[in-house]
Amino acid sequence: MKYLVRDKIFAIGDDYWIEDESGRQAFLVDGKALRLRDTLELKAPDGQVLVTLREKLLSLRDAMTIERDERPLATVRRKRLSLLRNHYRVTLVDGTELDVSGRILDREFAVEYDGELLAHISRRWLRVRDTYAVDVVRDDADASLMIAVAVCVIRMAERGGE
Repeated sequence: MKYLVRDKIFAIGDDYWIEDESGRQAFLVDGKALRLRDTLELKAPDGQVLVTLREKLLSLRDAMTIERDERPLATVRRKRLSLLRNHYRVTLVDGTELDVSGRILDREFAVEYDGELLAHISRRWLRVRDTYAVDVVRDDADASLMIAVAVCVIRMAERGGE
């Protein structure tokens, strides 16, 4: 399933709908203003908070956390010693690790688990400016988590000036 995301949604305090490939509202991104750290909530159309994205404070390396039901779900960090491409590691609380690599700032990258593609992020085939697609390839992959990972990685890459 493909989801269309606009780059402009990342401003804190802004709200924006993410649409599915049929044009239906699938997720609401709610930017929380006046918080000590960057905070975004990804909500279902009915308003239920699916995941919360937070900038991790006092971290040696740039990191963001993804929470579900106010409990940690995953931590996203830039991978050390990645010479060829932008590379991030997503560590889920159960110890599972996802790899994110590609041209992050160009919005051309993939999320993989153990070498298997879970989601592909691309703006290549879109004509709408400042929009990219998150194509969740596997049916059993958590779409809200894949979108959250894409948002975190792009946000961290932009702050890091990659």
